[in-house]
Amino acid sequence: MIKTYFYDYAEDTMFHDVDLSQKETLLANPNSLLWIDLYDCSYNELNYIGEIFDFHPLALEDCLQLNPRAKIDNYDDYNFFVFHALRYFEDAEEEDEISSIELDVFMGQNYLVTIHPVALAAVGKVARVCLKDTDPMGRGPEYLLYRIVDNIVDDCFPIIHRLGERIDDLEDNIFLNRGQTITEEILALKRTVILLRKVLIPQRRIFGSINGRYSFLVNEDNVPYYLDLVDHLDNILDNANTYRDLLNSSTETYYSIITGRTSEIITVLTIISIIMMPLTVITGFFGMNVTIPGSENPFYIWYIVAGMVALVASMLAFFRYRNWL
Repeated sequence: MIKTYFYDYAEDTMFHDVDLSQKETLLANPNSLLWIDLYDCSYNELNYIGEIFDFHPLALEDCLQLNPRAKIDNYDDYNFFVFHALRYFEDAEEEDEISSIELDVFMGQNYLVTIHPVALAAVGKVARVCLKDTDPMGRGPEYLLYRIVDNIVDDCFPIIHRLGERIDDLEDNIFLNRGQTITEEILALKRTVILLRKVLIPQRRIFGSINGRYSFLVNEDNVPYYLDLVDHLDNILDNANTYRDLLNSSTETYYSIITGRTSEIITVLTIISIIMMPLTVITGFFGMNVTIPGSENPFYIWYIVAGMVALVASMLAFFRYRNWL
């Protein structure tokens, strides 16, 4: 599906679903801006847009393939970006609770082309604002790109907040519960944090400036917005790094507790076995099918029982003296 949004600078007016065959006329004014949004598009639709703007075949090929990392490719008259948005479903059962959705972007002097496999909330929010207000598109393509990516980054904050809550609950439950549930929760949280860092670290590098210079052209008026975007990315990544360390620490603590509990069980079972060994010898000796002196005494069995009890008591006292109990 192809959607188009056009800002006419001369009339300060927004238009929707314009005729792309009139591209040269639409972009004649360098201050005007054309935004083309494609989602769930076919190869023919993508190829059609590629022919209109003369996009490089390798860039179009990247749009048809899954790119695991965010990146930027600089061409003569446009830039090609790959970003990733995150979808978080904590109650997902048949698939991972967090997944990434690729967003490919072509940005030229006065046009922006966004391509994504499914509808993205981050893109939809900007589109709705643009239909009501000309300001986002009136500031140029790099500002429009900022608005889209900023929405992607802002959608990560609820994920980070929820991860913090789950890690707090995990740290409490480690000392109360044990078993498969705790292990599954640790693994799920680790996968989520790893994917979060895998998605955001490359995007942070794209927008990070080196000596005040960006890897693509940014209007001076829009630089503060990108600085704010980088600050948000740093904030999320700092939290993600903290959560990673907390999870590693929680994992070590959990397995230390499990190891300690296992050692306690083994200790108890070992003590029981040691106590039973002499009792087994005694009962086996006096249970032999031979005549034993004193067996005709009516209190014979009670002497044996008393001796066994005394033996057990003395062994327990010795174990406690050695702090084995």
